[in-house]
Amino acid sequence: MTPAGYRRLILTRHAKSSWDDPETADIDRPLNARGQAAARELGDFLASRGLEPEEVLCSPALRTRETWAGVQAAVLETLPEVRYIDALYHAAPEAMLAVLKTATQPTVMMLGHNPGIAELAAMLPSRPIFDPDFRKYPTCATLIVDFQIDDWAQVRPGFGSVLDFFTPSERGK
Repeated sequence: MTPAGYRRLILTRHAKSSWDDPETADIDRPLNARGQAAARELGDFLASRGLEPEEVLCSPALRTRETWAGVQAAVLETLPEVRYIDALYHAAPEAMLAVLKTATQPTVMMLGHNPGIAELAAMLPSRPIFDPDFRKYPTCATLIVDFQIDDWAQVRPGFGSVLDFFTPSERGK
């Protein structure tokens, strides 16, 4: 739970998806076994830190929805409002920021795709992040960033305070 006057964003790239069937449309690609494990690991990470989203803004792609399902299984005591938003599918950072400004709850999780999500993640903090994985924003990478604002409509690039940055431990296996 975030204190009054703060908003917290949990910005997540979908977990690793399957390329097993070349006939599958991009939007319909599911997670592979590694991605399913990474989504559960992210959920455990968030739960261990008490970082439960109150609202979820998610691309409608199967891999983002499955990433959310893996996270949800670990973190939630109560179900947040989940919105599947077409504009988040392969969105540019400006489009993602516009969607974020429509959020209504203090702690929001946004699930999307590269390169837009990595570009948005780089725009938000007030200070650079020096983690070697940050620029790549690999699958299931997650930035947790706080803003001293009363409403998401006030969010702007360059004003976020980084709380944490997560990448799954099994990513390289």
